[in-house]
Amino acid sequence: MTRPIFDLSGRRALVTGASRGIGQTIARALAEAGADVAVTARSTATLDETRSLIEASGRRAVALAQDVRDVEACARVTAEAAAALDGLDILVNNAGFEQVSPSLDVDEALWDQILSTNLKGAFFCAQAAGRIMAPAGQGSIINLCSLTSYVGIPTAVPYGASKSGLLGVTRALAAEWAPKGIRVNAIAPGYFRTAMTEVFYENQAWQETMLAKIPQGRFGQDSDIGGVAVFLASDAAAYVNGHCIPVDGGFLASI
Repeated sequence: MTRPIFDLSGRRALVTGASRGIGQTIARALAEAGADVAVTARSTATLDETRSLIEASGRRAVALAQDVRDVEACARVTAEAAAALDGLDILVNNAGFEQVSPSLDVDEALWDQILSTNLKGAFFCAQAAGRIMAPAGQGSIINLCSLTSYVGIPTAVPYGASKSGLLGVTRALAAEWAPKGIRVNAIAPGYFRTAMTEVFYENQAWQETMLAKIPQGRFGQDSDIGGVAVFLASDAAAYVNGHCIPVDGGFLASI
């Protein structure tokens, strides 16, 4: 039998910010598709559940502490993940931070925290992974962008700047690294209820307003995101490069 094109058996993946939410969901999906997975968070103590989910799929799991704002740590942890897994084929840049604030109240510290986590950290993790993948002549990097990569959201200017920048990084790296066999794509989740976005969902009026803007009439669920990451990491997406896939229930298509 030929190998199924979505099969990730033998692949080695690194997922940042994987202690919960979308990062945990993607790490689990990659493992269920056959990949061994290294996961990171600022504290390894928060990764116990994710590691257990990976191991329950029969795959190797490695948990590493990482603050993606630390450029040296990006290189070191990526190398540690590759050493533990005997190589690296997939990177998912999921680690992120958001804090809503009226633009007139944004200070330099908040701006730097959001941009350093979501944009600078993602680039230097990608750079570290690219240095490992390039000699092997293959690799898939998946960045977690956002609806704010496409549209302006009030009180989310630093976050939107970081995610718009990350979409630019995705396209530029895809063009530069394609000759090296490395594909770089992105996912833009729509409205998913996570720990980071919980503050919005506590407002019932906000929920009703947003649901009215989503053609499918519901918010995203964990099961909606994992398959997209598996697709972009797999041979099924061998000729997909430099693109961002919105997973938003039709939100962007309808505005």
